[in-house]
Amino acid sequence: MRFVTPFSFLCLLLITFSCKRSVDAVDPHSLPLIPMPNSVTLTGDSLDVTQGFNLLTADLPEENALHIRTYLEQISFPLSDKGVPVALVITAHHPEFASKEGYVLTIDRGGLKVEAISQAGLFYGLQTVIQLSGTTNLLPTLEITDEPRFPYRGFHFDVSRHFYSIDFLKKQIDQMARLKLNHFHWHLTDGPGWRLQIKQYPELTGIAAWRTHESWKEWWASGRRYLPEGTPDAYGGYYTQEEARELVHYAAERQITIIPEIEMPGHSEEVLAVYPHLSCTGTPYSSSEFCIGNEATFSFLEGVLDEVLAIFPSRYIHVGGDEASREHWKHCSSCQSRMKQEGLKDEAELQSYLIRRVEQYLHAHGRKLIGWDEILEGGVDSSAVVMAWRGEEIGIRAAEKGHRVIMTPGAYAYFDSYQGEPASQPEAIGGFLPLEKVYGYNPVSDTLSAITAGRISGVQANLWTEYIGSEEHAEYMIYPRLLAMAEVAWTLPAGKNWEGFRRRVNREIPRLKQRGYHPYELSREPHVTLMNDTLQQKIRIDLSSELDPVEIRFTTNGETPDAGSILYESPIEVGDSAFLQAQLFRNGEAIGDVVSRRVDYHKAICKKMIYHTPFSRYYPAGGVKALIDGLPGGLSHGDGRWQGFNLQEIDLEIDLLEELPLHSLQLRFLQNGNAWIWFPREITLHVSGDGETYRELQRFENSFPVDLEGTHFQPFHWSGTTTARFIRLKVFSNGNPGGWIFLDEIVVW
Repeated sequence: MRFVTPFSFLCLLLITFSCKRSVDAVDPHSLPLIPMPNSVTLTGDSLDVTQGFNLLTADLPEENALHIRTYLEQISFPLSDKGVPVALVITAHHPEFASKEGYVLTIDRGGLKVEAISQAGLFYGLQTVIQLSGTTNLLPTLEITDEPRFPYRGFHFDVSRHFYSIDFLKKQIDQMARLKLNHFHWHLTDGPGWRLQIKQYPELTGIAAWRTHESWKEWWASGRRYLPEGTPDAYGGYYTQEEARELVHYAAERQITIIPEIEMPGHSEEVLAVYPHLSCTGTPYSSSEFCIGNEATFSFLEGVLDEVLAIFPSRYIHVGGDEASREHWKHCSSCQSRMKQEGLKDEAELQSYLIRRVEQYLHAHGRKLIGWDEILEGGVDSSAVVMAWRGEEIGIRAAEKGHRVIMTPGAYAYFDSYQGEPASQPEAIGGFLPLEKVYGYNPVSDTLSAITAGRISGVQANLWTEYIGSEEHAEYMIYPRLLAMAEVAWTLPAGKNWEGFRRRVNREIPRLKQRGYHPYELSREPHVTLMNDTLQQKIRIDLSSELDPVEIRFTTNGETPDAGSILYESPIEVGDSAFLQAQLFRNGEAIGDVVSRRVDYHKAICKKMIYHTPFSRYYPAGGVKALIDGLPGGLSHGDGRWQGFNLQEIDLEIDLLEELPLHSLQLRFLQNGNAWIWFPREITLHVSGDGETYRELQRFENSFPVDLEGTHFQPFHWSGTTTARFIRLKVFSNGNPGGWIFLDEIVVW
């Protein structure tokens, strides 16, 4: 179905109704709804709501009715005694629903009716009404029966690395409510700043909430020091307990639970700078981890949690638990004594001892513990909820062991990654996470058992703010990707449709801007995807666009595309080499920049790759054929096409299986200093006819700066005339300890 505006869509419905034709074929994805409801039946008529809406709440408890009316008035929903009736009904039982958050919305010529078995269900039904009525005074008549796929639908926001106002957080909670998200994970404490007032420990906000530099990067590189509140040029801030309670109440009115995160045992350098006796060293600015052998550590943590629990009624409290270094514990007499007393075999079990003690404290106060997936190391009680961020396989293993799991893998859920060509974007931490990849995420695969799948409680998007210093930049990174994650969390896979979502999100972005948000307005360049057809010995090129409506036009002869170039309608096949250039067009006018790709079905494809040094098991790409499969890497080192090496020297060899004439060879590397990835210092190419005697073909020396911000790509190219069966290359790192080298395709002609 071609793109139509909401108004033309409604006109289509009216015409269809007047001609008494079936409307079953009308695509529900044309409705201005995100997330897409799980069952929509359009009945072919329309309802005029020009006079607004008359809220009928006689069937509701008075307090519930007041909350709903107050909320609708806050968002300027057009309420009027003369408006069309909107009946809100809570039923004792509804056989359609497996979730208490389900609702039924009926719109007919007589008005609207929302039925649910809970206040939450009514609220979500009203969100659907709000979205439908936000673009037109004519609503389609329909019936929607809807409930969420997952009970946990979350968004995590980091206020430690940069501080954001309460009003800004309320604004994001408003949008979360519109998207039917129900958990706000508030990352309140971390090394760059402690953000919550704790009255027992005033130096947490009197000093540890304020740092020397506003820029996280500058602070990180300049000694990582804190300053007393009120010091000229000190950067930071914190939330009073009254402000935190206000936000908790504000979110609860919108059916959102706030889960606070208090980091332990690592990511705590701000605490240990002001209370150094809680570290293993006893010295400020020397450690990021609490001393687990020190009983004062537990007195402190329980004292903090006493005040946290009094503010946050959430059933779950997040304790972090990630990325703790265990080096100080190995050399700390108190920690080693604790291990001996408790019969702990290693420092991983020592960390788990802290997590278990805190968990017992929370249980004694009627709460439960959530932590990042490192809490599994050393063992943890099965009642702990695991947030799987390092990979889905960790979450699956946790679910198999009996844990409730929230999937939040970096590859799909970390919104601090780039969402467009890095050179065109504000600096990010690295990686590449476009809208379509977020939308395509499925937290529960069909291969899981019913028991394991049932323990995956939901999904969460995360925004970490190292490189995000302004409210506008934060929203640019959040939206529209959070819209995609909301549909992942709510809509069953059978009801999802990328093309339908793409149309809806293109219409929603201007509405976000009208409501005062600052979304990324989608890539203005076509996206190129390559597939290797080894049977036909061809590379297939797929072109797509986030923007809609647009045309994609392309050339393969080196000419710049124009409005008369070939219109992309189906995959392009390349049997040898082509220089693809593609551009978006709307109404005959070019949009954005030309995208260029060299595509090669080259001589090394399907030949033999020999690894004299291994690639990293964390970044295998396609395994032993990854560097000679015809598929170059994209904009992120984690996209599955870039192969990673955590070595000072790499030694690789290609066996072409027969001696062949050669005239060109190209290597390409990626650099992103934020992710500790740098171009190599030196590369040597050798060739051989027999695999025993080699001659040097070329030596490359790299002088690219190591301190440039952002993601960069660098090709190294040899051209000439020779013959060889074996091609051997050695790659030498720039010497940074722990640094990575990432290589994609080795193109041989």
